[in-house]
Amino acid sequence: MLAVFDSSSFLPGISGSLNFDEEETDGEEEGKKLCHSPYSVAERPNSASSQKSTTVCRASGSASQQTDNQLGEVENLEDFAYSPAPRGITVKCRITRDKKGMDRGLFPTYYMHLEKDENRKIFLLAGRKRKKSKTSNYLISTDPTDLSREGESYIGKLRSNLMGTKFTVYDHGVSPTKAQGLVEKAYVRQELAAICYETNVLGFKGPRKMSVIIPGMNMNHERIPFQPRNDHESLLSKWQNKTMENLIELHNKAPVWNDDTQSYVLNFHGRVTQASVKNFQIVHDNDPDYIVMQFGRVADDVFTLDYNYPLCALQAFAIGLSSFDSKLACE
Repeated sequence: MLAVFDSSSFLPGISGSLNFDEEETDGEEEGKKLCHSPYSVAERPNSASSQKSTTVCRASGSASQQTDNQLGEVENLEDFAYSPAPRGITVKCRITRDKKGMDRGLFPTYYMHLEKDENRKIFLLAGRKRKKSKTSNYLISTDPTDLSREGESYIGKLRSNLMGTKFTVYDHGVSPTKAQGLVEKAYVRQELAAICYETNVLGFKGPRKMSVIIPGMNMNHERIPFQPRNDHESLLSKWQNKTMENLIELHNKAPVWNDDTQSYVLNFHGRVTQASVKNFQIVHDNDPDYIVMQFGRVADDVFTLDYNYPLCALQAFAIGLSSFDSKLACE
């Protein structure tokens, strides 16, 4: 079975530019600067991708309506959360962070909504960090009022290492260790993604490197189940050992230094409006023009999250949550 990543037939379809302000923190709202790319999509210098970029630009006029029509209504939240984005469709979402309440400052709740036409929003997922947990541990649910591990709407979790630099995304199954001790046969959890944050050679002053490892897709564009029996078989272990069969490795797109604005710049095509260290785009090395996911700030506690095939909503939401929590991403 082969892990397939062929984005050649996808329309990226994520339709100005933004400073990648590495020294901005949650409390720093002053001095945010926006800038525009030196070239619009149609004005880019001739390159291997310029023809494709122009085509995407012309096709994006009805992209919102097209996305709505092809996504349809979300009838089953769990099915939608686990299913990869339809090929050629950008799923546009919004993440809101709720810090109100007694302990929400330390343990905010995050909500993910699907953006529809006419400013409609459809709730998809909610996530919150567990209290009394040795490492960061986020429970993810399809019910915004029930974020318990035992709840019927529990759909998965995001767990970090002690350093807060590596994260693993699980579905709702039980750990292989617990499964062995149960009398009845239990569904052993799948690993859906691993996220690893690294400093660059400049330390904390330049863009971070972010790697995302996900299970591969089969020839029918379905995710290949990945159920490790122990830590040595985990996504992180396989990535560190470079045994990447049936796995896909993605990275954040490197921002480009802009002399005019004296900052790192990424082009979010109008979907991100505030500079933040948490803004990023995820791509595959084979096709850096195909944005698998992008995430960025539009208000103090509001972020846009757009994702494409092969990611599903749960993977994308968890990757976004990791960026809030990562110690390297918050310096």
